[in-house]
Amino acid sequence: MKILFTVGGSQAVVFGVAPLASAARNAGHEILLAADEPLMEAAEAVGLPAVCITSERMHYGQDSKTAAARLGALLELAESWTPDLVVGGLSPVPKVIAARLKVPYVRHVWHITPKGGRGAQIEAEIRPEMERLGVAELPEPALFIDVCPPSLRLPGSPPARSMRWYPRVRQCRLQPWMYTRPEGRPRVLITAGTRHLVLDTAGGSLEALVDGLAGEGAEVVIPALPEAAERLGSRFGGARIGWIPLDVVAPTCDLAVHHGGATTTATLVNAGVPQLIIPDNGFGRAVAEGVSGFGAALMVDGPEAGRSPGEAVAAGCREILSNPRYAERTRLLAEEIASLPTPAEVVLELESLSAP
Repeated sequence: MKILFTVGGSQAVVFGVAPLASAARNAGHEILLAADEPLMEAAEAVGLPAVCITSERMHYGQDSKTAAARLGALLELAESWTPDLVVGGLSPVPKVIAARLKVPYVRHVWHITPKGGRGAQIEAEIRPEMERLGVAELPEPALFIDVCPPSLRLPGSPPARSMRWYPRVRQCRLQPWMYTRPEGRPRVLITAGTRHLVLDTAGGSLEALVDGLAGEGAEVVIPALPEAAERLGSRFGGARIGWIPLDVVAPTCDLAVHHGGATTTATLVNAGVPQLIIPDNGFGRAVAEGVSGFGAALMVDGPEAGRSPGEAVAAGCREILSNPRYAERTRLLAEEIASLPTPAEVVLELESLSAP
């Protein structure tokens, strides 16, 4: 079977679909990942065969502006490599391709908390392209795959096939401290994912936070892009900063402070790490609300009564490190994730969709 995976936006999407795509490939199926040029390096880093379809990165909410180019590129790809199945996420473009090719469409949600959609609006915006291709209506998914733990799904969410989350990130040569816990003190991880050099602490000082944590006996690690370590490493005293594979270091941590990225959050929840989340956009806020609502995190979103954002972050870190309830709630989510069907099991269901 040939399966076409389509991604756009950020590297997190590539990392999110990689477990299912790899499982399909390991099962003997041919796969291709259709991606934007800025995502090609991430695809290569996790070992996925990828084809560049656009030179620019697609941003969610701009589907109508890029739909014609993306549809054209995907149809051109399908002329030489016709898939039996199309897998996509938030964008309606893969739905149009599946309808045009008359093959099943599978929706794969790669984030762990709900994301509101602009489905009806986007469909109206791209209808001229649909009509040009002879597609009257967008198809319903033949299968909806969701990696969000059932406990975090909103009431009224559409029925979905739950799938276990597996972290997939770039790797590097490991040092022993990356996969072992420090003796006699907690480890706090601070990261902004791959979109920013360092975390924006919403008006507070990251240096002050790092110094404060170190002053209370914690070891601070800052997974960040290599250029961040080169430019900013001297600002953070004894903190370890640089490219540290998040899936490797996460199990050694007692707390993580981050921006609310979906892949970051899922990797930390999977490792049982409680979190303090400083959302940098609406999506990060939705992630933070979901995890904090379960009791596995705290969210700091602007100033709180009587204290600055920086003071609120520091107080939140102290609260999580001193109260075992956050770690206990996070472990419950980790156990729930571990109980879900694996990507290899879900591949068996994909195979049945294209069976004659």
